[in-house]
Amino acid sequence: MAESVLPVLMYHGLHAGESGSGCFDSIYSVTPESFAAQLDWLRANGYRSVRLDDMGAGEGKRVVISFDDGDVSNATVALPALRERGMVAEFFVTSDFIGQRGMLTAHDVRALADAGMGIQSHGRSHRLLEDLDDEALYAELRDSKARLESASGMPVVAVAFPGGCGGGRERDVALGLGYRHVLGSVPGCNRGRRPHECYQRIAITRAMALPEFSGLVAWRGWRPRLASLRFRALRVPKQLLGNDRYQRLRARLLAR
Repeated sequence: MAESVLPVLMYHGLHAGESGSGCFDSIYSVTPESFAAQLDWLRANGYRSVRLDDMGAGEGKRVVISFDDGDVSNATVALPALRERGMVAEFFVTSDFIGQRGMLTAHDVRALADAGMGIQSHGRSHRLLEDLDDEALYAELRDSKARLESASGMPVVAVAFPGGCGGGRERDVALGLGYRHVLGSVPGCNRGRRPHECYQRIAITRAMALPEFSGLVAWRGWRPRLASLRFRALRVPKQLLGNDRYQRLRARLLAR
């Protein structure tokens, strides 16, 4: 793998089914068994998990494992699986979600940080940043950073856009507030990414079998092309409906 290639995997919750703790999502809730198999595949194929601020350390194939939102399974399921394998991850936590039902507590956040995991921002309220005016955007990113740093006892150096919605304005405000890494949800392997550009990510879903996972991590074959086509196709209803109406429609469809 070329040195300029960096797969960034995007997880959410890890749930066996709807009845467990946490916030189950029929698309993004990966089973604990699948997560363990994916970690084992990464290790068996020579991938080394890295934190965003440690990417220059060492050589070989690197991967960033990331989690969005702050589901309680990040602490109860993901953390033990990662520690068992000597791996690390970045946890992008929505700060207003801390302590809510099914989400991480402040104690969980500190436990993740104490275990060597990264605690990063996923916004304060999970509002879509590109829908906010300048003042609200600034407050959303500033307040989230401050609360997460207080909860984790460590610097918060990265932000992942909620819903993947954000562009140059949102990136520039984040960088101005001291974030060093900005992540979106455009699929890709970050080949030739320039400094301060948003990181691409690979969304890991519940229905994803191991051959699909391996093809996306390596970013070879037809699966990366399909992921890119799917992402572009979903942008059409977002542009027609707007972010808020699209999110409400998606929530209704998933509830059926």
